[in-house]
Amino acid sequence: MRALTLSLAILASPALVSPALAETGDVTTSRLANGMEIVVIEDHRAPIVVHSVYYRAGSADEPAGLSGVAHFLEHLMFKATDTLASGEFSSTVAANGGSDNAFTSWDYTAYYQRIAADRLPLMMEMESDRMVNLRLTEEEIVTERNVILEERSQRVDNNANALAREQIAAAQYLNHRYGMPIIGWRHEMEALTREDALAWYELFYSPNDAILVVAGDVVPEEVLALAEQYYGPIPAEPDLPERNRAEEPPQIAERRLIFADPRVGQDYVTRSYLAPERDAGAQGEAAALVYLAQILGGSSFTSILARELSFEEDIALFSGAGYSGLSLDDTTFTLTVAPSEGVTLAEAEAALDEVLAGFLEEGIDVEQFARIRTQLQAGEIYAQDDMEGLARRYGMGLTSGLTIEDIEAWPEVLQAVTPQDVMEAAAAVFDIRQSVTAYVVADRQEALQ
Repeated sequence: MRALTLSLAILASPALVSPALAETGDVTTSRLANGMEIVVIEDHRAPIVVHSVYYRAGSADEPAGLSGVAHFLEHLMFKATDTLASGEFSSTVAANGGSDNAFTSWDYTAYYQRIAADRLPLMMEMESDRMVNLRLTEEEIVTERNVILEERSQRVDNNANALAREQIAAAQYLNHRYGMPIIGWRHEMEALTREDALAWYELFYSPNDAILVVAGDVVPEEVLALAEQYYGPIPAEPDLPERNRAEEPPQIAERRLIFADPRVGQDYVTRSYLAPERDAGAQGEAAALVYLAQILGGSSFTSILARELSFEEDIALFSGAGYSGLSLDDTTFTLTVAPSEGVTLAEAEAALDEVLAGFLEEGIDVEQFARIRTQLQAGEIYAQDDMEGLARRYGMGLTSGLTIEDIEAWPEVLQAVTPQDVMEAAAAVFDIRQSVTAYVVADRQEALQ
């Protein structure tokens, strides 16, 4: 296990000479000599700070056979270190009037605390400590493995819709790890060991794989000085691998499945298409797909699917469209229709396809487009008031392959989208050969009607 040794000699070493600060608006960036990126977002309206560390390692980076190890280690990071007892990290945050949590995605794992600004040094001291000094016992491994298995039971195995989404993702991604559940497949979770968790920790929980994001009532120079003091002495991982993931082969045939579970309360048909993500320097198509999701299914009253399937005709109880382009690799664009009583799933799917064909032929209502543009602009403005949300925006964006410039340009990219951009994006994404269509039903016979 790596050891963090703080000494006057280390603190005075040339490796810790203050790096240059790069400032853009209220966001300042830097990088420590050990490779750790630093992002500081100034907001002096309240004496609060959000301190977070994002690791460029999520469930899609896991090796075959170890699904769930990234999320497993997230839980274990709240155990003992050389200086803190198990659970003492969170109790210390709470005792100082703050809150903390962590979350795992396909592309990253993040840890954060929201607390009074004058407690920032304490947060850095504890977070840097557990970056290198985690101590795990076999007893804790068994206990926490049972915890994540129970979490899977409650959130996935006891939730028919969650199980359906799992199967749809597995059908959509034949080779890429996005087809694996973040929490893991149960049979692989049951086999996770202390050695598996420590191997993941030793390799990826390194400063050159981490991004420190601090948002709130802070001064950039002071944040950098604290980062140098607490994170700077941690050595970089020399064997950190490139993020070379298994690529998805071209999808050349549509895929279909029936998911039947008596716990399904409302039958529905859902279709997902492979779709491009936000790429560094090329976010335009992703921005157009944001509009497309809003146009087709963003409102229960004014979207095209709602208007044509629920109001003009009594075909659907509800409908929707979804897209999030924040991922390192190709993501999905999703459409869902829940049929009204007496309407079969096949009829609902046919109606969905008819609406899509009509939209591709007729184009966009300019008034609806202008309204959505205004709504998106307002959303970006309101987001500036959410310190925690801003910290996540930068942490998630950087670990998903974007640059600071991309993240800051996003509001302008959204406002630059034209109706023609949306129609071109729609024509490209609605390729039935790149889709998975699922009937989610309580009784399989209902899907065969």
